[in-house]
Amino acid sequence: MTDLRDVLRVRPGDTRLADVDPRSTPGLPEGRAGKHAKQWSRDEVAAISQELAAYQEKLFASAKEGATTKRVLLLLQAMDCGGKDGTVRAVTQGLSPAGIKAVSFGPPTDEERSHDFLWRIRRALPGAGYVGVFNRSHYEDVLVVRVHNLVGEDVWSQRYDLINEFEAEQAADGLTIVKVMLHISRAEQKERLLARLDDPTKHWKYNPGDLTERSLWDEYQQAYEDALNRCSTAAAPWYVVPADRKWYRNWAVATLLRHAFADIDPQYPQPDFDVAAERAKLLEAD
Repeated sequence: MTDLRDVLRVRPGDTRLADVDPRSTPGLPEGRAGKHAKQWSRDEVAAISQELAAYQEKLFASAKEGATTKRVLLLLQAMDCGGKDGTVRAVTQGLSPAGIKAVSFGPPTDEERSHDFLWRIRRALPGAGYVGVFNRSHYEDVLVVRVHNLVGEDVWSQRYDLINEFEAEQAADGLTIVKVMLHISRAEQKERLLARLDDPTKHWKYNPGDLTERSLWDEYQQAYEDALNRCSTAAAPWYVVPADRKWYRNWAVATLLRHAFADIDPQYPQPDFDVAAERAKLLEAD
């Protein structure tokens, strides 16, 4: 079976977003792109989610007993309407909320601005045994900050190396980082923005400022491309997931997360007591 990571991984210096069709379905099993694709994806993602739940419980139990410091972080980046929230709902549907730490990063607060750009990221990392989810991340500091000229190029250009060092440090300390860019087309973004305006229940999701960001599409694409190529490393590779088709997006991200857990292969800790003896005492008790 094809390893989806090999198909979607960013290879530094060799990735151009213009060459990635946002409606494509790379790595999809043969025969799954037909008229029943959406239902297949829902069933498959639900099944994968149950696998993830089993992995999560083992990881959490092992960490609770002090047997591991390992943890997992799913990091999602995308243009507006890229589908980050929908992806999180789909791929974590079977996980225990008690073992998930989800963080959505907006503009930094005054306190956060008083520290270096990685300060708030370090504080939000999942602890041992936990699954973390970042909706946006430290990459905003080489994306939004760059596109809007919030700091000079001499500042943001140095952040690629700082990010790589930070992620390598965390990986060495037991953090498995799954970094995914949800790649949508400009046409698809327009359709999703229109859907928000046409549905009163989605008006709260619409921000007039989205049109300002949309006008900077080309600048964002270049900023993303540079970040992907500069920060896809052995310790923390980037994956570009074509995201116009939501059913494919959900399956691809769930599959990437399953690969990450399978590599960790967490195991339940061995009890530090005599199970048979404890069972016998319980049976004898009132």
